Amino acid sequence: MHIRLFALAAVLATSTATATAGDARLERWRSYAGVSWDGPARFAGSVNAPIAGIHFDAAGRAFLSTPRLVAADAPATLSILDTRATTGPARLTAFPSQEANAVTGAPATHLRNVLGFHVDHRNGWLWALDQGFVAGEAEAPAGGQKIVVFDVRTGKNIRTIPLDAVADRKGSFLNDIAVDEVRKMAYVSDSGLRSAPDNQAGIIVVDYASGRARRVLDRHPAVLPQPGTKVVSHGEEVWPGKPLVLGVNGIALSPDGNTLYWTVTTGTHAYAIPTAVLRDAHARPSALAAAVRDLGDVGGNTDGIVTDKSGNLWITDVTRNGIVRYDPRTGTMALQASSDGVHWPDTPAIGPDGDVVFTASHLNGHFAGQVKAGEERYELWRLQRD
Repeated sequence: MHIRLFALAAVLATSTATATAGDARLERWRSYAGVSWDGPARFAGSVNAPIAGIHFDAAGRAFLSTPRLVAADAPATLSILDTRATTGPARLTAFPSQEANAVTGAPATHLRNVLGFHVDHRNGWLWALDQGFVAGEAEAPAGGQKIVVFDVRTGKNIRTIPLDAVADRKGSFLNDIAVDEVRKMAYVSDSGLRSAPDNQAGIIVVDYASGRARRVLDRHPAVLPQPGTKVVSHGEEVWPGKPLVLGVNGIALSPDGNTLYWTVTTGTHAYAIPTAVLRDAHARPSALAAAVRDLGDVGGNTDGIVTDKSGNLWITDVTRNGIVRYDPRTGTMALQASSDGVHWPDTPAIGPDGDVVFTASHLNGHFAGQVKAGEERYELWRLQRD
C-alpha cells in the first residue's frame, strides 16, 4: 500500500539545525534503537548492523542496506523498512528474502554484503551492489563481487552481473552505484579501502544489455585519497593512529544521465565527467583523464551523494555534520544545513515528497568499536525544502 512517508514526521521531535542558505530545515525524522527483522524484538547483534544506505521506490517504500562490515551475522544485508514504527528498533523485512541474503549460500547467487544500491523507478528494478566479502574475510570468494538486479515489486532476480574481472577480490571496496535508467548503464565506485594506503581505486562501467563491465580512471588522482588529508568528524580525526584512507565513495548521475559525479571521502573535492566518454569502450585513458572536471572544495570530508530532479547535487558532509548542495547551473557549493546531533551523515536520497533524506548511524564509531551494545542509534534525517 502506498504510504505517504512524510506525513508521519510530525510525531517526532525535531532537532534545531543551522541553515546556511534559503529556508532549509533539518530534522531528525526517525531515530531507531538498533534493528530488528520481521518483528519488534531487537536483533541480538544489532550494534554490529548499522544502517548505511537508503532509497525509496515509486510506492514510497524505504529500502535500507545494513552492510556486513562489522560482523557477518545479520539476517539480511538488504531490507525494507517499516516507516510506521517510530520507537524501538528499525523494523526490517529482508529483500527479497532472508534466504536470498544468506551468507552461507553460494556467493555468486546470494547477497553477502550490500552497501550501495539503486532503486530504478523507470524499469521497476533494484540494482544491488554486492561487495562480496563479509567481516572476517580477507578475500571475497569467487563470484561474490557482483551486481544483482531485482524486480522491485516481486523480488525476482532478473540478472546477475559478475564483477570479479574488474575488481580485486582482496583490495577492492565496491562502495556505491549510480544507474542510468534509460540507457541501462551502471557506474560503480571502487574506493580501494582494503588496499589502503595504496588504494586500488577506480570507477567501473557496467552495460546491462551485454553484461560487460570495464574499469576506468584506475588510480587516477581524482579517485584517490587526497594526500595529506585527514578525515574529521565532530572535530576529531577518525581513527587516529590508523587513519581512514578512503578513495572515491559517493557517485551519482545528472537527471539526463550525461554527467557522472563523485566525491572522495579522504579528500574534500567533488568531480564530474561526461558519461559519453565513459560509455566509449575505445576511449583512451588519456582522453578519460582529460575529461575529468574538479568542481571545487565541498568544505569537508564527504560520504554519499544524490541528484534531485532539478539537477542539484546533494553531498553529505561528515566533517560539518550536515549536507551540502552543488548547483551545476551556477557552479556554487554551499552547506545547506547541519546539526551537532548528526553523527556521520552517510547516504542521501530523494524522498517521495522531494525532500532530501539521509542516514546517520555513527558508522565511524561502530567500526572503531566505540559504540556499546544497547546504545546504538540509527537515524534518518530529513531536509525539508520549500
